[in-house]
Amino acid sequence: MSRVFFITHAEVDIDPGIPVPEWGLSQLGAARHAAFAQRAVRFCAIWSSSERKAREGAGFLADVQNLPVSVDPDLGENDRSATGFLPSDVFEQAADAFFAKPDTSYRGWETASDAQSRVVSALKRIETASPKGDIAVIAHGAVGALTRAWAMSAPISRVHDQTGSCGNVMVLARPTFEFLSGWTPMEELLTE
Repeated sequence: MSRVFFITHAEVDIDPGIPVPEWGLSQLGAARHAAFAQRAVRFCAIWSSSERKAREGAGFLADVQNLPVSVDPDLGENDRSATGFLPSDVFEQAADAFFAKPDTSYRGWETASDAQSRVVSALKRIETASPKGDIAVIAHGAVGALTRAWAMSAPISRVHDQTGSCGNVMVLARPTFEFLSGWTPMEELLTE
């Protein structure tokens, strides 16, 4: 069975003076992606959101597997540009509201329902456009949670979000997107 590996970017360098989509991986995040790339299954295609942290994570896989990275902006994180950077405690409250009321915009954010439709459409396009085999998709936590809810035919809820840190992997069947497993820290995923 072929699979879609939905990989959330690992730790980033947080800089309130830089727009969030332009944040890069931290040393720890880069090291985690590099180690995962060394032990990952062979992919037929590597896809990334257009955000820097996801592209950097995808780059480690691309270097090891000698594959190009295809970028699809619709894999991006939910659009939070209306508020810009939020301190951690405020951000967590905002994320709770984002998931709790999926059809309502939190202070101008993209709604959870709209973000889910966008990322699911991107995944369907990617599945169709990619050759046979396993696909790597490097993206983000909130749209990953929205993808997980969709794959499980469950309502949008924060219960589908990653637990603990970022840098986790969810595995879906291809071409059906049936939920197979996740969230698993990239270090613990048995990739064969």
